[in-house]
Amino acid sequence: MGIEAWYMDNSDDDQRKPHKRQPNIAVTLQELEKLGVLYWKLDPDKSEDDPELQKIRKERNYSWMDIVNLHKDTMPNYEEKIKSFYQEHIHLDEEIRYILAGSGYFDVRDKEDKWIRIAMKKGDMITLPAGIYHRFTLDENNYVKAMRLFVGEPVWTPHYRPADEFEARKKYVQFLNEGF
Repeated sequence: MGIEAWYMDNSDDDQRKPHKRQPNIAVTLQELEKLGVLYWKLDPDKSEDDPELQKIRKERNYSWMDIVNLHKDTMPNYEEKIKSFYQEHIHLDEEIRYILAGSGYFDVRDKEDKWIRIAMKKGDMITLPAGIYHRFTLDENNYVKAMRLFVGEPVWTPHYRPADEFEARKKYVQFLNEGF
C-alpha cells in the first residue's frame, strides 16, 4: 500500500480530523509527483541502518538528520506548536520527513490552490519541494516520531503566506506552469 491522499473539505472542524470530502476525492501518487512531492515507503525498524534510506540520502545529498517526538507529554507548549505547524507557509529548501512511529497529515496546495491532505504513517517518507505552500498537523492519535532530513545545515524558517516574493516560490510556480 502506498500513500493515501485526498482533497480536503472546507470544514472548520478540528484540524486533526481527516477532512475528506463526501464523496471522497482521492489523489494519486502520480498527481502528487506533478506537484513535486516525492514519496518512499521504507522500513522504520531498520531506521538509520536501512541501506535504502542511505541510498536516498546519498543521491539527494541529505547530509543532516535529527529525530523529533511530537506528543503532548513530551513537547512543551504542545497545543501552540501544533497550531503554528498548521499555519500555511513555504520553505526556501525541501522539507523532508520520515515517519518512524505514529501518524499525521501534510497538507499541500495543488495548482488551483486547493488543499490536498496526505496521510503519513509509520514507514512513509516524503519530500516537499522548496516553495510549495503547505502545513502539518498531527491526526487524532496525537503522536508522531519523525526523522527530519536536510541538505547541509538545517534552516527551519517558515515563510507564512503570502510569500510569493521569494525566489524558491517563483521557481516552484514556474515548475508548476511548465508541467511535465
